[in-house]
Parts: sequence; C-alpha cells; structure tokens
Amino acid sequence: MKFPFLPLFSLALLGADSLAAQEAKITVPGAAAAAKPTFTDAQILEEFGWFIGKRVGLGELEFSNDELETLIKGFRSAAAGKDSPYELEKIGPPMDDFMQRKQSAYAAKLKTKNSAVNETYFTKLRENKAVVELPSGLRYEITSVGPGPAPKATDTVRVHYVGKLIDGTEFDSSIKRGEPAEFPLNQVIPGWTEGIQKMNKGGKIRLHVPPQLGYGDDGRPGIPPSSTLVFDVELLDIKSTPAAAPAAPVPAKK
Repeated sequence: MKFPFLPLFSLALLGADSLAAQEAKITVPGAAAAAKPTFTDAQILEEFGWFIGKRVGLGELEFSNDELETLIKGFRSAAAGKDSPYELEKIGPPMDDFMQRKQSAYAAKLKTKNSAVNETYFTKLRENKAVVELPSGLRYEITSVGPGPAPKATDTVRVHYVGKLIDGTEFDSSIKRGEPAEFPLNQVIPGWTEGIQKMNKGGKIRLHVPPQLGYGDDGRPGIPPSSTLVFDVELLDIKSTPAAAPAAPVPAKK
C-alpha cells in the first residue's frame, strides 16, 4: 500500500531547498542578514506530525478521540519496525470501505454547508441589476462590451481569466501563468460553454457558476465539493473549429 504523503513531503522539501537556494542568491544592498530561525527537535517533530496529518486530510475525516488513539497506536507500531498487526491483503478491502465512509460523510457535510452558503450568495446577487440570471441557474454580468462577434459552442476560444471561490480565494489564473488559455468551448464546464456565448470578442464577462454547472459534488484541487465558482473572463479571440472530414464512401456490394 502506498502512502501519498511521503513523496509529497520529499517534493516539498526539495521545493523548499530550491527556494532557499534562490533566495540565498538575492542580496539587498545595505540590508543586514536576517538571523536564521532555530527550532528544537520537539518542534520539528511536531511540525512533521502536523504535515503528515494535513497531507492525508485527518481534519476532514473527523476521527473521534478513540479513533485517533488507535491511529497513533498504528504509527507507534510502524515506527518501532513491527510487522503489520493484521494481514494487509485481508484487511485492505474493509479498510478502504471504512475510509470511503469517512470521506463520504465529510463530503455530505460539506455539501450541506456549501448549499446554504450558495443560496445566500445567489439571493444577495439578485440585488445587482447588472447580473443576468439564466434558466440553467448561471448568472453573468458583462463588465466590458466587446466590438467583435459572439462565439458559438462549436468554436475554439482564446481567453484570459481568473477563477475564484465566493469567499475570494483564487484557485486559477491564466494571467498569473502569463499565457492565455485556448480550448474548444464545448469541452469545458457547462457554465463556461453557456456563459462565454453571451459575450463578444474583445469584451469581458463575470460568470457566477453554480455547482451543477461547474464541478458539482466532486470538487477539484483548490475547489471544495459543491462550490460556486466566479470567473472574470476576457475573450481575446475566436477560432472556428474545423469540421470533421466526411467518412469515405463504402464500396457498393457487387
């Protein structure tokens, strides 16, 4: 069985070493060197334990105190170099079921919480008369009218965009990457497919995408399940997607 936090921890350490190496090359004229922080072994171990727990999502799984004590018992056994207390091949499937139940319970709780937050958000949004509500549930606001044509669902669009959660947390940005995104409009989330067709080339739009038109209950890295997404999009270019070549005729039977 693979434990995902170990390679991630190694990558994090490598990233930190790389960053430290880069920062070491930067000197500020007249600035005194900052004192290097010192930590006790106990502090380092505490941080290592927190790091592991955070990586595997212990807080999200909401273990009881008794469950945490049993979990720590397993850690101690592994740290002591002991063999697995049970046959991994036999206990593996029920262990997966147990963890899936924990994850499902967390997802259900998060969905309930986010559903209430989303309802409040969209109720408040109705006060903004510039925001248009579509039958699908998508809301949009044209923030800058473009002089060009509007794209079709079958077109490929080139855009700059910033994606945020409704609390303002940014989860994606083509602007920060320094390069516009380009994709067929019918191969993205439904909120984009529908919303981008409401704007014109050279214009800007703000999309308020409810979960059912985004990533639903699944979520993505940086995007919790059942999240409403807010995108600010600038439509830079529209390209017609080439039509598929017709199929070769089938020779007639003799």
